Order: sequence, then structure tokens, then C-alpha cells
Amino acid sequence: MTKEEMYNDIRRWKKEKNAVILAHYYQNDDIQEIADYVGDSLALAQTAAKTNADIIVFCGVHFMAETAKILSPEKKVLLPNLNAGCIMADMINAERLKAYKEKNPDTIVMVYVNSTAEVKALSDICVTSSNALKIIDHYANLGRKMLYCPDQNLGKYAMDLKGYNFDVWPGFCRIHHNLDTTMVERMKKAHPNALFVAHPECQLPVLKMADYVGSTKQLIEYVTASDAKEFIVGTEQGVLYEMKKRNPNKTFIPLSKTLICGQMKMTTLKHLYECLKEEKNEIIVDEDTRIKAKNCLDKMLELS
Repeated sequence: MTKEEMYNDIRRWKKEKNAVILAHYYQNDDIQEIADYVGDSLALAQTAAKTNADIIVFCGVHFMAETAKILSPEKKVLLPNLNAGCIMADMINAERLKAYKEKNPDTIVMVYVNSTAEVKALSDICVTSSNALKIIDHYANLGRKMLYCPDQNLGKYAMDLKGYNFDVWPGFCRIHHNLDTTMVERMKKAHPNALFVAHPECQLPVLKMADYVGSTKQLIEYVTASDAKEFIVGTEQGVLYEMKKRNPNKTFIPLSKTLICGQMKMTTLKHLYECLKEEKNEIIVDEDTRIKAKNCLDKMLELS
């Protein structure tokens, strides 16, 4: 089948099944093109919860679909490719977090949205890359001991920026973590008029070289509002689709050719087509875990 033939069937099934398609910014271009909503993982799950859709098809990775199920228990949530996971989210699990909590009972466990429902259920509060600094400020001002998990880099960035000291889990996003200052120096030399923007999942030395640090959505908004015409982008290349869409007269250059998340790119248009057609790959979260994980998310919304 051609892409347009698949698109036509997908659009028809969406109406017949009362379904909504979500796509993360890091998805393949043809997925973003057919999606009803494109965005960061939590914002997408929140948007889907507000719709009257019966089915949510989340084009992303496993923890994202879980988050959508946490917020929309009455809806059927489907993940087009069940093999699409998150290496960072897999760097922490419920057993290891329970062991940490037993040794540190007075520590606030602050969990990044890139985590499983089970880990969220064991945590005190969830954060995103756009609100983490604000929530860290809140607990630091209360004098609380904190653990930031599972992404060590955003935690270290917050400590350097704010002068705090707290525990960080040794996890990381492989594609962001592998960027280094030599890459930045080389690209800045090749593109002297370009601004360098970076995601806080990058290591601290790289972030210190950035003209702007922010979440995926914040990076898109920054380059759109900026008067600059050229940008070196330090995050997954899928974001370039939205950046170019909003700014056709600006130039966007990935910091490295390695900035491709293989897990995100696992989801193809064929996967989406078959998933919606057969209503397969449903995501289930047991009710006890869901309620505890939702409390973790609700606490974040309360403070942010």
C-alpha cells in the first residue's frame, strides 16, 4: 500500500472507532504528519484525557502509553509497537527503588516522567524537563533531602545551576549522554552564526556551552521566537520536523548524526496502520499501581 492509501484508511478508522492518534516529537515524520496531536509525552497524555475519544493510539514508547492509561483509565490505550521502550526508563525498577527508599526513608523521591508506572507509583512526585527546576526549588527551600531519578544529567544540571546538593540516580538517555564538547566546538566553528540549543538530558559540560537549555517543547518555542536564522540542535532529530514546519525560513542542524533514538524510530506507519485496524497492543496498568502513579502526577500538577 502507498502512504496515502494507509493515511486514508487510518483517517476512516479514526472516525469509525472514535480514536485519537498521539505522536511524540521524536517520531518519524510520516507518523507526526498523520497524528491528531504532536508533543511531549505528558502533554499528549493530558490532551488525550480531555478528549471524548474511546481509543488512544500513542505513537511513542511504552512509558508514554502507560502515562496515558494512568490519566485515562476508561479509554483503550494502544501502543503501535510493543517493542518500543526507553533505555533510561529501564535503568531503574521498582525493586531497586524500594531498596533505596528503605535506606533513605526521609528522602523525597522525585521521578522523571521517563519512567514506568511502577516506579511512578513508588515516587513522591513526578517531574518533566520543563518543570523539574521549579519543583526541585520547592523541596530545596523546604530543606528536604531529595533523590532525582532516573536521569542523572538533568539532576546535575539543576545542582550546578542552583547550588543544591542531592542524590541522583545513575541513569541517562543514551543519545543525549553521548554528546560531548568536542562535537559542539566543531559545529560552532562550522556554523559561527548559529545558536546552540540543547536538552537538559545532555551532560553538564555540553549544557554549559548552550545558548538555551530546555525541554523539547521549550526548544521549539525558543527557536520560533528567536530572531536568529540558524540553530544547532542538541536533541533527537525528530524534533526538526516541527521546527521546520513552524519556521520554514530557518535552518536547523543536528549537533550529531547519532541523535536518533532507535526506540522512538521503531514505530512505523505500518505499525500504526495495523494497530488501529486490529485494535491490538493494548496497554494495561493495574488499578492499585495506576492510582498511586496518578497521585505522583497530581502532586506535580499541584506544585507546577
